[in-house]
Amino acid sequence: MRDQWICLALVLCALHSACGLYFHISETERKCFIEEVPDETTVIVNYKVELYDPRSNGFMPSSPGIGMHVEVRDSDDKVILSRVYSSQGRMSFTSHTPGEHVICMYSNSTAWFNGAQLRVHLDIQVGEHAIDYANVAQKEKLTELQLRIRQLLDQVEQITKEQNYQRYREERFRHTSESTNSRVLWWSLAQTVVLVCMGFWQMRHLKSFFEAKKLV
Repeated sequence: MRDQWICLALVLCALHSACGLYFHISETERKCFIEEVPDETTVIVNYKVELYDPRSNGFMPSSPGIGMHVEVRDSDDKVILSRVYSSQGRMSFTSHTPGEHVICMYSNSTAWFNGAQLRVHLDIQVGEHAIDYANVAQKEKLTELQLRIRQLLDQVEQITKEQNYQRYREERFRHTSESTNSRVLWWSLAQTVVLVCMGFWQMRHLKSFFEAKKLV
């Protein structure tokens, strides 16, 4: 049973958020990414910007004249990070509320490179993936076994946070469903009342019409 739990922990952690990609943007274009993060979780973002060189028909490995503005908003749309970095950088933040965190990036606009095409390499690491265990082992002088135990403990802690976040999402979804069902019920009742009132009014109107014509 214990081995099954360890295997489950390793599988879930392997599936946890750690993405590396690159994308092309123009210099003034804004690109945003959504990352679902549990509360009290560290997120590290590494990026590198490359400027397109038409002479070599490729991207230059370094672009010192270009910087990137990075803005991070939490699930309450509150800005938790807004700063201008160089063409290559590393930033980190810790979530205080669970939910979707929006990471937006755009280059600083200059007349020099206005309209140029940029390639941005982006790597987002969440939870225990953001921990540099080699540095931890060297700093705390841990043996290989101690380091492995530390990794497993961090993974179990991250799984607990993920489970709490899933329960939080499930609770929000249940509240939303209950609220929607309640609104649908009241709307149906309101429609029924309106139809009954209109039917009653039409019957009274027809009765008055027939009485006026002396048909009744």
